[in-house]
Amino acid sequence: MLLTIDIGNTNITMGVFEGEFLLGMFRMTTKRQRTSDEYGFTICGILEHRGIDPKKIDAVIIASVVPDIMHSFTSGIIKYLDTTPILVSAETDTGVKVLSDNPSRTGPDRIVNAVAGYAIAQGPAIVIDFGTATTYDLVGPERTLEACIIAPGIETAGRSLWGGAAMLPAIQIKKPDSILARDTVTGMQGGLVFGAVGQTEYIVRRMKEESGYTDAYVIATGGLGKIIAKETDCIDLYDPQLTLNGLRLIYERRKEN
Repeated sequence: MLLTIDIGNTNITMGVFEGEFLLGMFRMTTKRQRTSDEYGFTICGILEHRGIDPKKIDAVIIASVVPDIMHSFTSGIIKYLDTTPILVSAETDTGVKVLSDNPSRTGPDRIVNAVAGYAIAQGPAIVIDFGTATTYDLVGPERTLEACIIAPGIETAGRSLWGGAAMLPAIQIKKPDSILARDTVTGMQGGLVFGAVGQTEYIVRRMKEESGYTDAYVIATGGLGKIIAKETDCIDLYDPQLTLNGLRLIYERRKEN
């Protein structure tokens, strides 16, 4: 069995695959103060609770955008799962070429999403990841990661809103019944959700126009992506497992080579 791990700024998302089948998907918060024993013990506990024997994990592959935790995290994997994880970077043979002035600064999560996005589209794609940041990645027809836009994530924008304005409360991010809000909470919800929809539609349209990939297949992922995907026709597919599947595809490519 393969353990795939996506380490983001807010959450660590894990998936266990047996072949192409995803046995389970789990999350834990990204805390920078954990020791290797805490990481290893927590991961094993989550697996056991979901009926997966940690001893049956044959390999681990990780995409991380949080360098500060990687020493403790990888040490925990090695000690508790008895395997050395594969760490995805711009130097990894993923099958996708990064067209950037400085490929080494390209987030591993974006590379992994490009791999999975191309596998679905089999041609030009725009991959949108609604996470701590909202990223829009353009994948070309020749498996090239060609361009990106990075915007504040929906929840990040929300925290900035209620953290910077004394009279605005922390709220649940969800679509209100109407954009014509009659109170503060639904007004904030409308601004965040419909604002993200408008941003998504505009950026996708401009990316298609400027790239010439007018038929690019648009795939969304990330926790809040489901809310946005329901509100716009510009997203062709919402796939919450996109990054984990990309990690699986990279691992399989590594095995074949």
